[in-house]
Amino acid sequence: MRVVLEWAASIRMEGKMQASVYRGPGKIGLEPRGAPRPGPTDLVIQVRACGLCGTDMHILEGEFPAAPGIVLGHEFAGVVTEVGAAVTAFKPGDHVAVDPNIACGLCPACQRGDVHLCDDLQALGVTRDGGFAEMAVLPASQAYRVPEQLSLEACALAEPLSCCLHGLDQAGIRTGDRVLVIGAGPIGLLMVQLARGSGAAVVGVTDPFEAKRALARRLGADRAVDPAGGDVTDRLGDLAPRGFDVVLECVGRPATAAQALGLARRGGTVVWFGVNPPGATVPVEPYMIYRNELTIRAAFVNPHTFARAVTLLAQRRIQAEPLLSHRFPLGGVAEGIAMMKTGQAVKALVLPNGG
Repeated sequence: MRVVLEWAASIRMEGKMQASVYRGPGKIGLEPRGAPRPGPTDLVIQVRACGLCGTDMHILEGEFPAAPGIVLGHEFAGVVTEVGAAVTAFKPGDHVAVDPNIACGLCPACQRGDVHLCDDLQALGVTRDGGFAEMAVLPASQAYRVPEQLSLEACALAEPLSCCLHGLDQAGIRTGDRVLVIGAGPIGLLMVQLARGSGAAVVGVTDPFEAKRALARRLGADRAVDPAGGDVTDRLGDLAPRGFDVVLECVGRPATAAQALGLARRGGTVVWFGVNPPGATVPVEPYMIYRNELTIRAAFVNPHTFARAVTLLAQRRIQAEPLLSHRFPLGGVAEGIAMMKTGQAVKALVLPNGG
């Protein structure tokens, strides 16, 4: 589906802002909005950077639901400009990264601690207005203060990094494990760094783009190969002669989800992290799963991991800047989505208030 950028004639006026608004499958438009005001427990921030994510692409393709009129963008960071009357933990001028996922706190899943499985999970940039705007309003509970010396562009990676941390928790990597990462997009490249930091002795990567493979090697992969260049097992077999202890599928396609099962060792773990479109299916041979006693896990969003992600970024334990390959103005969302589809971009950012 071709994404169409629709323009609304507008003049920036006092009390107004610009926002990139979802108008239904294939359509996103730049239009004026009233500047947000905080409720008693809210913050208003000036958005400095917002990541373009596969979820945004899926929404614009009509594969994931979102209400027309929503401001998309759920990976964002900025500077506090106004605080609600009951907010004491933040003040104007604070730099913050934003956790977009808002749990109700009341349903059975929330009460047992599984906030990501909330029966009424809301998300900034999906069910509520998000970060493709000059300003955004959000509950203060969703903001995490970050050091001012840390780039707010890097802080826009806090949300995907927090999701990756949940994936690593699901994988249970142990010191000395042999790990394979399928896909060297932004998620795969974060996984490479996290796996190495978790004590993996060997990290292999597959990706069809040489520039991404080179970046994976720069960020800690022992070897990165093109999956179209021959049998992956033959070319990575010496790294893990009996298969990998952990395989992290970070592409989100049925073919790579199925491939992951054949690359794990007997007794190994496969994490299906990449997001497949709803309705996609993967052929699985139950006997093979049984005979090899494979563990297949999934990882959905970021329960209780956002603070850890901010800490890793603040302590420079994760290299964020090398992943930031493309930057677009607020009116460039459609262009950024098109760049993502080509596979050439690593991580594209929207800068609503300029660079």
